[in-house]
Amino acid sequence: MPDGKEIQVGKAFARWALPPRKADGHKGDFGKAFLVGGSRAYTGAPYLMAASAVCSGCGLVYLGIPGGIWALEASRCVSAIPVALGDADALTPDALPALKGQLEACDVLALGPGLGRFDGVADVVWEILGATPKPVVLDADGINALDGHIDILAERRGRVTILTPHYGEFARLLGNGLTPEDVAKGDHIAMATEFSVKYGCILVLKGHRTITATPSGTALVNTSGNSGLAKGGSGDVLTGLIASLLAQGATPVQAAAGGVWIHGRAADFAADTLTPYAMTPMDVISAFPPVFMELTETAEA
Repeated sequence: MPDGKEIQVGKAFARWALPPRKADGHKGDFGKAFLVGGSRAYTGAPYLMAASAVCSGCGLVYLGIPGGIWALEASRCVSAIPVALGDADALTPDALPALKGQLEACDVLALGPGLGRFDGVADVVWEILGATPKPVVLDADGINALDGHIDILAERRGRVTILTPHYGEFARLLGNGLTPEDVAKGDHIAMATEFSVKYGCILVLKGHRTITATPSGTALVNTSGNSGLAKGGSGDVLTGLIASLLAQGATPVQAAAGGVWIHGRAADFAADTLTPYAMTPMDVISAFPPVFMELTETAEA
C-alpha cells in the first residue's frame, strides 16, 4: 500500500480484506479473541462487543468481565465464553493474573468498552499494554487510560495496536487543550495520519467517513454508514468486529479499514428497513449476514 496516500474504502477493499474460510475448518482455525470490558456502570458494552465478534466469524470468543457482573454477562452469552476477572464489579489490578492467563491462550486482545474510569482500571490497561506482545484493539476507556500516559503507546511501536477513538477520545489523546469541536473542525486526515506515524499505531478515527490511518502515512477513508450509527454501543460493535477479523488472520490494516466498511454497510442495511432513527447497535449485528453474503459472492469482473 503506497505511503502518504488517501484511499477510498469500498466493497472491493472489504472483499479483499475478508479472511477466507476453509470448508473443512474447525473452530480453532478461525481465531481466538479475548475481549475485555464492562463494569457495574456499563453492562451492555461487553455483550455487544462479544456478539459482534461471534457473528463475524471468530472461532472462539472469550469475554473477560469483572467478577461482580459475571453472572449477568454469562446469562446473555450463548456463544461467547465468559471469564471472570477478579471479584469486584469494575476491573482492578487483582484481575491481572486471570487476564494475563487467558490472554496467553488467545490471538488478539480487545480492551476498553464499558470499563469506566474507576480506580485501578488505568493501571490494568497500562500493565497489559506494556506486557503483551499480542495485537491489541483499544477502545473507549482503554483509550482514555492513555490520557497523560501516551508514552505507553509509543513503547508499543513494533507491536500491533489499533485505536478506535471518537472525536472526544482523540482530543484527549492529542492533549494541548484541544476539544472535540477542535477535532471536528480540523483536518481529520492530517491529524489522524500524523498521530499514527508518530506512535506507530493504526488509528481508526470514528465519525462521518471514518478514517483509518496507518504508520506508513496512508489514510483509508470509509464510504459506508449513516447517522443511525451515532448511538451508544455502535463503537462496541466495531471493536468486536475488528478483533474478530484480526483473530481470523486479516492484516491489521485489513481488519481495521475492512471492519469499518462492514460495520457501516451493515448499518446501511439496517437503516433501509428500520430507518436511522429506530435502528440499534444490535440491529447492525443482525445485518451482518447480508454484508457477508455480498462480500463472498463471486466478484464481478
